[in-house]
Amino acid sequence: MTARADIDDLLARYEALLLDALGVLVAEGAALPGAPELVTRLNATGKPYLVVTNDASKLPEAASARFRTLGLDIGPERILSSGMLLAPHFAAHDLAGSRVAVLGPPGSVRYVELAGGVPVAWDDCFDALAIGDESGFPFLEGVDAALSSLFRILDSGRGVHLVVPNPDLVYPRAGGDFGIAAGSMALMFEAALALRYPERADLAFVRLGKPYPAIFEEALARLGTRNALMIGDQLETDVRGALACGVDAALVAGGVSRYDPAAVPADRQPTWLLASLVADEGAGGH
Repeated sequence: MTARADIDDLLARYEALLLDALGVLVAEGAALPGAPELVTRLNATGKPYLVVTNDASKLPEAASARFRTLGLDIGPERILSSGMLLAPHFAAHDLAGSRVAVLGPPGSVRYVELAGGVPVAWDDCFDALAIGDESGFPFLEGVDAALSSLFRILDSGRGVHLVVPNPDLVYPRAGGDFGIAAGSMALMFEAALALRYPERADLAFVRLGKPYPAIFEEALARLGTRNALMIGDQLETDVRGALACGVDAALVAGGVSRYDPAAVPADRQPTWLLASLVADEGAGGH
């Protein structure tokens, strides 16, 4: 049964924390309440933690620098992004040296390069299409060019590997607003592919980040313990993914997901409900 908890309760109960970024630590341009204090506390006590994020738009060094401008002293070694899963994915699918069209900002392109891919123009002939992020490039121009090239390539009888590191459909913005994420772009491409090639059920993106197990298993291996807690704001990605790997999950209020216990399937029921990261807020739930 899901119980309410305070951050102090959870820090005492678990050996390590997995922290989502957007909706838990930060919103657009600002740290969320309690986040700077929590990070400072974790750093001071030496408690193991990782920021486990589906954001594939920034390398850990850039993400760390951004966090620090917002008062969060998080080093790059404490950041595990879905973009970092491209390297093992490319290795497993023999994609080193392949020509890859990348929708996303320079950080997403760099993840592809580090994985061994060779970035090419959207309207070029490519072996793989990677959706890194919904921003940082001319959206309509890029999507139209990539889709047109994808159709031409498939019409010629060639195959294309489709991959999206970030399966998120939406993300929280400042002031209670929301935006579409890279996973929504993948759905858009898949809908277009199904319209043109209704007989091709294989034309789907491989999704790498939360809720899929690779990112959680990598995080747990880095932390050196499975007595860990995932703190996130999305039932579909953070909570579902953690539970599937045998890790407890806390849903923090105010993010993407609204929690109605009667409407949430068992595989998405959080272990804990967390009002915020502010210490001593909310009732203990033991």
